[in-house]
Amino acid sequence: QVQLVESGGGLVQAGGSLRLSCAASGSIFSINEMDWYRRAPGEQRELVAAITSGGSTNYADSVKGRFTISRDNAKNTVYLQMNSLKPEDTAVYYCKVSVTTQHYYVMNYWGKGTLVTVSS
Repeated sequence: QVQLVESGGGLVQAGGSLRLSCAASGSIFSINEMDWYRRAPGEQRELVAAITSGGSTNYADSVKGRFTISRDNAKNTVYLQMNSLKPEDTAVYYCKVSVTTQHYYVMNYWGKGTLVTVSS
């Protein structure tokens, strides 16, 4: 089993910054891609940012230039630095991690989500 623990959400004013973290632990042989998704009220879940095991990144157009995804492989942790936050960034943010387990299965795991609220 693999557990994901997210942290860093909260309430911030527009223009402010937050940093989300997601740490993976458990039966891990290696971690592949690590992603951040979000679901705004009344909306479908969308991919915000992704980072491969090699460090290549991809961003939703709505966050390019404002958000930065990074990872610390030694800590099995992915981060999302969010700057210049806007009210439309308000959502529950989820990390998703692709893991090769110690039994060599490739599995996707989701965090429970952390709420980010941006006030205008």
